[in-house]
Amino acid sequence: MATNNAHKLEEVRQILGNKFLVKGLAEIGCHEDIPETADTLEGNALQKARYIHEHYGVDCFADDTGLEVTALEGAPGVYTARFGAMNGYGESHDADANIQCLLDKLDEAEDRSARFRTVVALEQNGEEHLFEGIVEGEILVQKVGEGGFGYDPIFAPLEGNGLAFAQMSAEDKNAISHRGRAIMKLVEFLKNN
Repeated sequence: MATNNAHKLEEVRQILGNKFLVKGLAEIGCHEDIPETADTLEGNALQKARYIHEHYGVDCFADDTGLEVTALEGAPGVYTARFGAMNGYGESHDADANIQCLLDKLDEAEDRSARFRTVVALEQNGEEHLFEGIVEGEILVQKVGEGGFGYDPIFAPLEGNGLAFAQMSAEDKNAISHRGRAIMKLVEFLKNN
């Protein structure tokens, strides 16, 4: 998997269980920051998978995830990990800054609906394939729970019985999450091909 994000790698390993052995970038000796300069989730996922294939000669998959908030016309979207920093809150990839920025921007919003969308790009045998997972939900007015990472303390999926991702067990979250859905589509593809 084309990631150095330990949380993301662990989540994917939990989703896959013992079906596949998943290696991260550190395990192939890749420690550089892979470019994510596309303006779509699909573009970023493909860019990362292509980079690893081109520079390391291995087939791989990569993902990009965006939180799309209705009241913000789909933002932060492709800028989800950098949302706070882009708006003067903390550093890039700072989860607390991202959450505070989003909560501030939605302070007066009546519509708090949102969705998480993950796109997984697979580079395999000279072919590229895309798999998408979406979960609909809403942004809470404050942080809750102790689990998960990123925006999990303020995102409550519609299928989550009122709980935020951060309040769920990893197993329950992965069963309905955007990343879980995209990864399971990848798994089905790999099993059948």
